[in-house]
Amino acid sequence: MENSSFPFPEELEHLSMINEKLTAALQEAEQNIQRQNESYMDTKRYMVEHSGDIDPHEMFQNEMLLKQVDRTGAFSVGVRDKLAKLKDSPYFARIDFQDQQSGESSAYYIGSYAFNYDMELLIIDWRAPIASMFYDYELGAAEYQAPVGRVTGELTRKRQFKIKGGVMKYALESSANVQDDVLQRELANPSDEKMKSIVSTIQKEQNQIIRNDRAHTLIIQGVAGSGKTSIALHRVAFLLYRFKDRLRAQNITILSPNKVFGDYISNVVPELGEEPIYQLGFDDLARIQLEGILNFEPEKDPFELDEEEGRRVRYKSTLAFVHQLDRYIEQLADRIFVPEDYTFGQFTAPAQWIYQRFSAYSRHPIKKRLAMAADDILNRFETDNVMGRELPKISAVLKRLNAMLTMKNTLAIYKDFYRWLGKEKMFALPEKKTLEWSDVYPFLYLQGVFAGLKESRITKHLVVDEMQDYTPIQYAVINKLFPCQKTILGDFGQSLNPHYRLHMEDLRCLYEEAEFLSLHKSYRSTFEIIEFAKGIMENSAIEVIERHGEEVEIISCEDKSEQFAKMERHADHFTREEDHGSLGIICKTNADAQKLHEKLSKTCHVHLLSPDRGQFKKGVSVTSIQMAKGLEFDEVIIMDADQETYATDYDRSLLYIACTRAMHRLTLLHTGELSRLIVSGQEPCQHL
Repeated sequence: MENSSFPFPEELEHLSMINEKLTAALQEAEQNIQRQNESYMDTKRYMVEHSGDIDPHEMFQNEMLLKQVDRTGAFSVGVRDKLAKLKDSPYFARIDFQDQQSGESSAYYIGSYAFNYDMELLIIDWRAPIASMFYDYELGAAEYQAPVGRVTGELTRKRQFKIKGGVMKYALESSANVQDDVLQRELANPSDEKMKSIVSTIQKEQNQIIRNDRAHTLIIQGVAGSGKTSIALHRVAFLLYRFKDRLRAQNITILSPNKVFGDYISNVVPELGEEPIYQLGFDDLARIQLEGILNFEPEKDPFELDEEEGRRVRYKSTLAFVHQLDRYIEQLADRIFVPEDYTFGQFTAPAQWIYQRFSAYSRHPIKKRLAMAADDILNRFETDNVMGRELPKISAVLKRLNAMLTMKNTLAIYKDFYRWLGKEKMFALPEKKTLEWSDVYPFLYLQGVFAGLKESRITKHLVVDEMQDYTPIQYAVINKLFPCQKTILGDFGQSLNPHYRLHMEDLRCLYEEAEFLSLHKSYRSTFEIIEFAKGIMENSAIEVIERHGEEVEIISCEDKSEQFAKMERHADHFTREEDHGSLGIICKTNADAQKLHEKLSKTCHVHLLSPDRGQFKKGVSVTSIQMAKGLEFDEVIIMDADQETYATDYDRSLLYIACTRAMHRLTLLHTGELSRLIVSGQEPCQHL
């Protein structure tokens, strides 16, 4: 960018200075890595060449040196990589702040990471306390919470930049809408293969959620496109910065809905300068807990359930079902343990005394309580053993106590629970030692009471995404597995499973002390797409950003062959365009998507996103609504938008999810009668 055409030439000079220092720092980092590599290889070579004559003490010292160099080298590579990213885009904002107490005014440049050079802080991390003013205040009175207390003053300047490849693309002087201008520019860009960080476009309401470090459990209800997942990930990065002395990336776990979505969001936290975060699904958790105990069927597509299966799923997906389990658990100890006198030689532990000791440990799982009671029995015998007679082994005592159980394992207890309810038909084993998916978490809930669960001692913060797609019993179990700080997020307007009965009030009961927040503003889609989607959801609370684009197209086709031909022609044309971005062809079910992909892949290069395969990529993707949720495409084509496919209130939610995946362009194809859920004054188009 030429100085003559640039409104702030001093910013070009400042960027040039920063680029020079970043180049020097990057060279130093590369040289440092080279020196460490040479030191490592020298030590390794010395140990090999003198392996026979080095004394053990010297060998130990060399091994310790190798480990130290290895750790230092890994740290140095991390520093080098951050510098390389800063070289591409060193900062995105500048604020000038005059401290009220000292009267001093300073300029601060804000970037994804901090940059120090020659003992001078040239760029501050977006997570630093002072950087919060960029997101929270316009020019005028401003304040921030520093480690020493609240600092007040005046924000006298606010600029925002776009720097790519070390080159200034644009700079905007602050006014009331500086962030809106940048936001509009960024939202107009095509999608990426991975979710991006949003540090340069974080809005005030988003910033307050990200920097909330007080809430033990934070529950975020956010409309489609409100950035809730990105906010949760940026909150993770902020907490890692804020509590760096006691919180590390390995202490954070993300429960994500599927592997495609997990892959899609995997870059955000590393892009913010932190280590990758461990991700797993509810099926992964179940596999860990049930290893060596039972197998289970994967969760079925809700459209594939027969009537009886659907009834069982609906019954087990309510908060009332959790309360029934709790009532059963209250009387389980008396139901399962019938103590008898235990005699060994001249020593006896009366049944009533054994029951008292067992009851004293009521906070522990039943099997653990028996082990503790066995210890008490042996201690009692040792106290009474004044003659030094032979005593039983602890294993023999425990075996005798286990024999007093009326049910020997959790599966027997789980079956008894349904007998106790008088609802034996609500439990069915599809195969021997194999649970239906809807039975997995109720079983684990009882497993925790009987034998105990493998609790996570490493995880200190849990992120649960797509909160509306899980059941109260699943939350009850994860609360036992992860008794830690949580960020829970989702949108009850985007429920996927018609058999699930979770409501926001259920979460309020499960998390009474939680802080609940709502996000109503959608940033993903154009004004036209969101207005169209609001018509489907009727009383949607979604607020629209004024970013305009093409009108939504509704195309009526004579039959399925014509519908496929129109979609195929457009997909082929899309892939031939340069910088084509992403096109999502969305079917209602996974089975529909599988069939369409098989047919379309014969003539076009397309990806399939399904529960067991797929990675989000640019180009054309065929997928289901289930797999598309959480993703975004530059353009979306919805197949079979007819009354036969989308007719119920549940279908309303599915259609809304499908429409709100589109960023810039949305087309709906249908044969026969258009779905009556679509409220639109548009006449069918034929543009595709």
